[in-house]
Amino acid sequence: MTAGLAADSCAEHGVGPEYSQRCDADCRAVTHVVHQMVLIGPSILTADLLHLGDALTEAENAGIDYVHVDVMDGHYVPNITFGPVMVSTVRRGTQLPVDVHLMIDAPERFIDEFAQAGSDAITVHLEAVTHVHAVLSQIRGHGIRAGIAINPTTSLTLLDDVLPFCDQVLIMSVNPGFGGQSFIPTALGRIERLRDAIASRDLRCDIQVDGGIKASNIGKVVSAGATMIVAGSAVFSDDVSVADAVQALRQGVEG
Repeated sequence: MTAGLAADSCAEHGVGPEYSQRCDADCRAVTHVVHQMVLIGPSILTADLLHLGDALTEAENAGIDYVHVDVMDGHYVPNITFGPVMVSTVRRGTQLPVDVHLMIDAPERFIDEFAQAGSDAITVHLEAVTHVHAVLSQIRGHGIRAGIAINPTTSLTLLDDVLPFCDQVLIMSVNPGFGGQSFIPTALGRIERLRDAIASRDLRCDIQVDGGIKASNIGKVVSAGATMIVAGSAVFSDDVSVADAVQALRQGVEG
């Protein structure tokens, strides 16, 4: 299943939480998606934060589909990054969906704050949650997409009872905590197995992949079954413009 953007009515006005442009009623809820293409979202982790507004505008003009915010607590992962204030800042800087990845312990303590800050999707780590159904329900209760992330060596079988309650599953293709890591090749087989599991149960659940993705390997990732791509340094880099970087990724998808 692949994904693309097409505006309709929003979750608050009768349509479930699936990615698209924001509701014309300016209500913060996400709108309906027609699944047509792979979505690419840059992580602001590698953006120039001193000029974040400019970076968001440049990325939006380049044709990216959503903005990814990596939240780290220095406990679940050995790094500290952003909080709800940054999500609120990004929300003011773009009309694109804001996709928040919580790499934090006990994320249920902060979901309400991140949702109220303007998130269109919140993903939590399977390894960091005790009551998974409750947390996914908490996220969906805000009318936004709920996601589960799974680390490179965590068994996919642990997702069996979780998939019906997910709007997206994030396959980590690096160990969480830092940007700029190399893609772990075994992720490709994991994406394929997850794709088959979702299809065999006729579920509507996007497969998002994060870590080490660039123009030279994005085609393999998409062919394996990914419908959403997170790209950090492959978009925000000193070596190439954002427009050229996004174009290279799109060309990589097309093969």
